[in-house]
Amino acid sequence: MSENRVWTLQAYPEGLDFASAIHLDQAPAPTPAEGQVTIAADWLSLDAGTRMWMTPRTDSYQPPIPLGSAVPGQVLGRVLESRAPGFASGDLVRAFGLWADVSCVDALASGLMKLDSTVTDARLHLGPLGMNGWTALVGIEEVGRTKAGDTVLVSAAAGATGMLAAQIARELGARVIGIAGGPAKCAFLAEQLGLEAAIDHRGPEVEATIAQAAPDGIDVYFENVGGPLLDAVLPNMAHYGRIAICGLMANYAEAQPGPRRFDQILARRLQVTGFFSPDFAHRGPELTARLRSWTDAGRLVTPFDETIGLENVLTAYARLFTGANIGKVVVRVR
Repeated sequence: MSENRVWTLQAYPEGLDFASAIHLDQAPAPTPAEGQVTIAADWLSLDAGTRMWMTPRTDSYQPPIPLGSAVPGQVLGRVLESRAPGFASGDLVRAFGLWADVSCVDALASGLMKLDSTVTDARLHLGPLGMNGWTALVGIEEVGRTKAGDTVLVSAAAGATGMLAAQIARELGARVIGIAGGPAKCAFLAEQLGLEAAIDHRGPEVEATIAQAAPDGIDVYFENVGGPLLDAVLPNMAHYGRIAICGLMANYAEAQPGPRRFDQILARRLQVTGFFSPDFAHRGPELTARLRSWTDAGRLVTPFDETIGLENVLTAYARLFTGANIGKVVVRVR
């Protein structure tokens, strides 16, 4: 391959107008230096949190993407050429690479990991057996300290991380309520995931609907959204409840104001904790082993929202923010 297709960030996107800001360009095929490998992408993982990197904000956990540079993201594929110990041509790997046909990555800095090729669907390495699964497990079990009998509420519960958090809470013996957008997603939560209740955040009187579903209060809230939805949840928290914040999909492009019902954090003695997967990425093998046991037993359901073709990345990416997807959004590159 003499040339490489690469998506580059030419401007900071306004709203969902990604096409004006992110362009598909041609670049020379990369050659690895010492400690690097090149990866031919089979799939790209598209994740909502990367939207914050496409702004000039410097107050995030990740610095902004420099204008004119390639867009980073998780890549699943095969090693083309390796100059890093422990990796060979043909290995199935996952790493933080680029939205591109081929990524050249530093083995250490990119979190390059050789994957178990016996997994029946390789895409699972981008969902329950990857960072979405790790985030769900740590958020529910460790940050939220979920125990049997708790009432757990999950926002964006039909998304890649939220649906796993809901199912993991169920496996721990909790009563689980999911919030999603629209009848189809709510039906999925109730019928496919077997949650106790599914609440449409687009419906009327969301705060009252949550109160009806959780009359004794919410012990653990797994938060993916923020904004007005958090205001609807706070008065419905049980005393000494725990809120685990892993996403704020209501608005990644600019700073979010504090919740209007901030007083409820004091009144209900709540613990609110933000967390990100880089905090525990070093524990990947341990977390994956636990998630693999549930996945192999059919206890974790993960549908994939797959778009074919690198040229269609922006169409797939927009699905995250319009609510069109159920499950993990991926692009099949080849």
